[in-house]
Amino acid sequence: MLDHKDIVEEIKVIVFRLKDEEYGVEVNQVKSIERLEHITRVPRTSYFVKGVINMRGIVTPIVDLRRRFGLEEAVYNETTRVIIVAVGEIEVGLIVDSANDVIDIPINAIEPPPEVVGGIEAVYLRGVAKLDRRLLILLNLDKVLNTDEIKQLENLEA
Repeated sequence: MLDHKDIVEEIKVIVFRLKDEEYGVEVNQVKSIERLEHITRVPRTSYFVKGVINMRGIVTPIVDLRRRFGLEEAVYNETTRVIIVAVGEIEVGLIVDSANDVIDIPINAIEPPPEVVGGIEAVYLRGVAKLDRRLLILLNLDKVLNTDEIKQLENLEA
């Protein structure tokens, strides 16, 4: 019989790549993973907002995560993906280099983020998971898309 203390709490995350790092975002925040489609540019938006796409009849703002984190831009290719996430009431697409897999991470393997990881400020990070020989950077989507910027993106949907 399983003892209560033997049960390890886990979170399920989608793993994706930006530059040379692996990142994770919780599955419960992810609506879908899509191939990159035509993006319609929108004037007077934040530098990291690429524009909008029509995703099954829903106008969805698209954010380039490389730009958001101040990384150099990459040429989009066959592995480029858009991860559609829900932050509060709004859905946003995040452009990533590739989306690799879905894994379970034990909560006790997650450590608080250091000040900067791969050039990304700790404010955007939920923590860092140490898994065997992998380091997985977990994003805090509420901070990646802060409230003022979300309000701006909500106006794009209107």
